[in-house]
Amino acid sequence: MALKSVFDSSVIRAEFDKAGINNRFIPLIWKYVIQNPDCNWEDIPSLPSSAYTLLRAKFKASTSVVHSVFESNDGVTTKLLIKLQNGAFVESVIMRYDSSLGKLNGKPRPGGPRSTLCVSSQVGCKMGCTFCATGTMGFKNNLSSGEIVEQLVHASHLSTIRNIVFMGMGEPLNNYSSLVDAIRVMTASPFQISPRKITVSTVGIIHAINKLHNDIPNLNLAVSLHAPVQDIRCQIMPAARAFPLEKLMNALQEYQKKSQQKIFIEYIMLDGLNDEEQHAHQLGKLLEAFQVVVNLIPFNPIGSLSQFITSTNQKVARFQKILRDIYDIRTTVRKEMGQDISGACGQLVVNLPDKRSISNAAPLTDIEDIRRQILC
Repeated sequence: MALKSVFDSSVIRAEFDKAGINNRFIPLIWKYVIQNPDCNWEDIPSLPSSAYTLLRAKFKASTSVVHSVFESNDGVTTKLLIKLQNGAFVESVIMRYDSSLGKLNGKPRPGGPRSTLCVSSQVGCKMGCTFCATGTMGFKNNLSSGEIVEQLVHASHLSTIRNIVFMGMGEPLNNYSSLVDAIRVMTASPFQISPRKITVSTVGIIHAINKLHNDIPNLNLAVSLHAPVQDIRCQIMPAARAFPLEKLMNALQEYQKKSQQKIFIEYIMLDGLNDEEQHAHQLGKLLEAFQVVVNLIPFNPIGSLSQFITSTNQKVARFQKILRDIYDIRTTVRKEMGQDISGACGQLVVNLPDKRSISNAAPLTDIEDIRRQILC
């Protein structure tokens, strides 16, 4: 039987309970492993002798390894290709920002340099979105909660991670139990990342949305809407047939009522398909009763697989103006990062290129500071 990740929270807690070992040792083990990734279990001080026996028999400090690291020419984006214990690969992306650059409500922003990690939750994806490279892989398998957390562990050796976005490979809410377990680890000691700094993106898995706030309060929810009407949504997102737009909006309304938080709406701009003025008006009317931030996403081509064309800057600007001026909906345009290393939105698909080295990266203005958007 394959050894489990020591960061598989529910597994290690169950094993410690069964062996009569106090769970208070678990965060201490995690902290030591993070600081000493190549450690042996015997190196960890002050554990009960039964804990060493159990760790040797059942767990590994890491079940995954960083296969390759790629630095973007933009100087602020790093993509990690991570090999799992079963031989499969996933990708994670580090994006560096400086949240003190620019202005907020006409005043200098507080803050400073920080990094956001884009995390994968599955190998491949079964949603089949036609604009997304990950969908071309099909679905391979869910990640364990430990494999999800290990992405954060690997990334933290390269940069101090302050924000997490589940916008990598896979549909997070289709791997619900591992997602929830992983986030509970990330928000506990020693990571202690606030739930308000974690965003889960979904195509709209209604039954999971209905549970999410109760299981993890204060989490940020992002919904990949991408179209204001059901027929266009189904055309570009086949899985949308299982989640009718009207029912999805009812679920989001209930989620917002419970959470009292803004919902982030992701909307990819596809020329001639969903980017006309009529679509902006339809989207504005659909969302006018909600507290949302709409994030317009320029389409990132995926080589010969692309059947879409990126919307022009003029169309994106007009779309944004309609939402802002007519419907008073806060609307941003996503700054694309890491396109040259296929690390931008919708481009994550496993390839096995040669390894590259890490280089120092300078921060840029944070144009997508999730916490700031919530407060505004």
